Amino acid sequence: MNARDRILHAALRLIGEQGVGAVTNRAVARAAGVSLGSLTYHFPNQSDLLREALHTFVDEEIARITARVERLRTAGIDADQAADEVEKAIVEFSYGPEQLANLELHLHAARDPAVRATSTRSVEAYDRLATAVLTALGIPDAERHAPAVVAMLYGLAVRRLSTGDTTATGTADAFRLLLHGALPRD
Repeated sequence: MNARDRILHAALRLIGEQGVGAVTNRAVARAAGVSLGSLTYHFPNQSDLLREALHTFVDEEIARITARVERLRTAGIDADQAADEVEKAIVEFSYGPEQLANLELHLHAARDPAVRATSTRSVEAYDRLATAVLTALGIPDAERHAPAVVAMLYGLAVRRLSTGDTTATGTADAFRLLLHGALPRD
């Protein structure tokens, strides 16, 4: 892993472990094992670092989820199986500081316009992914329903993190409820 990537991952860990306020140049450089000069070369200001950390997390997460969706699409699953798979994917997902950092950076974006654009792109990427899943399941108006799915999953993530729940119990049922509400009636 190159210095830039080490810096970004160190920033995510620090945010997840101690909050955005813990992201100082010295703390990030120390956690990444790089010099202060290297950090400021790659990220001249705090907003650049926070924006790129969120972007990095989202890119990696979207790649992971997209690969799983492609596997499911070729398997030809139904809505109930898809809901179970979503819950499994969440359980497999890291409950480490990066997940907490992701959510914290989205909240930080409400106060920092320099990070907001990346947060918006992140949510839009999740919306596109949800649209692809819903479309593969034959849900009409998938694009219209995708934001509700994404919002539910974000809300459940906040609930899991705040309660310490690592099981994701109930996620499949919540997803199933949304899917069945959107499926065409015979």
